[in-house]
Amino acid sequence: MTQFYDARGNIYGVVSPQQVRDQGIDLASSAALAAQLRESWAEAAVHAFCSWAPGEAPPGAKAHRSDGLLIGPFQSEPPFDLLIVNTDGTLAERSGNGLTIFSQALHEQGLMPDDGECVLQVHHDKRNGVSPLQTSVRAAEFEGAPGFWLNLGQPRFGPQAVAAQAVENVRFNQREVSRVAVLQALNPAWGHSQFVNIGNPHCVTLVDGADALPGNAQMRDSALSESLTRIAYAAPGGAGIPCPAGVNLQWAWLEAEGRIAARVFERGEGPTASSGTSASAVACAAWRVGWVKAGPVSVVMPGGTAPILLQEQGGELVRVSLFGAARAMPE
Repeated sequence: MTQFYDARGNIYGVVSPQQVRDQGIDLASSAALAAQLRESWAEAAVHAFCSWAPGEAPPGAKAHRSDGLLIGPFQSEPPFDLLIVNTDGTLAERSGNGLTIFSQALHEQGLMPDDGECVLQVHHDKRNGVSPLQTSVRAAEFEGAPGFWLNLGQPRFGPQAVAAQAVENVRFNQREVSRVAVLQALNPAWGHSQFVNIGNPHCVTLVDGADALPGNAQMRDSALSESLTRIAYAAPGGAGIPCPAGVNLQWAWLEAEGRIAARVFERGEGPTASSGTSASAVACAAWRVGWVKAGPVSVVMPGGTAPILLQEQGGELVRVSLFGAARAMPE
């Protein structure tokens, strides 16, 4: 049986490589080789571990029980290799909530160090990304709650950082951002976007009011869902416009000083209650356009609030860190 975990409303199943093989799925002995052979096993693994049992899905539920599947660790001591499988059978380069959940699972297995940092290595098959992508994690507390700080490294900005094509440079809050025509065509208020790469690609659309933030139910509507899927998903699941490899979509509004309200439509998943890397990208985009200063930033999503720490040096953003906590869900 799959053990599911919840991190700010983002739900992942966690299974070992052996559990996958026990289902008759031919998973390679190394995460690196498994990533290269993803097309031969990933959809079967999602079906085996993330599908609802007949009659189990509640009314209005998503097509799967979780937002993805975490497979690992492939070793008995750090650094730990893992695979992050989206429910469409693709692999993700990084997931903040997913890595938080995986850290919690390692902790429960007695594998996560109590002191110092632990390196998690995510393997994937994206041609334009580094694989494995490393994330340093350390156990900590935030406002009295136990969890983990994830060091997501230095963000990169602009169309070139996410291989975006045919986008126009425009001004927002006296800063240069991008206009993504396919987004603005869906809503005239969605005309200012900041591309951010923090190991995976993001397109943060900056809006002037809460009414311009799309709701998750709205994004699950067939017409809007199909349009956003064409934008966010790479082919064949979507059209990959403007990013051929796909891109995670966010919408952000400056709710108060140091506090950003956000919505998320993930590449490979669709609308989600929260996303750690999306929250981090939103905080980075907010810094880039002058909405926030370096230091602590709160990103508020339907599933919960993500504490982000931005570190600046010489006028450049040099590190973004994410705090997260996860809980095991009843079996």
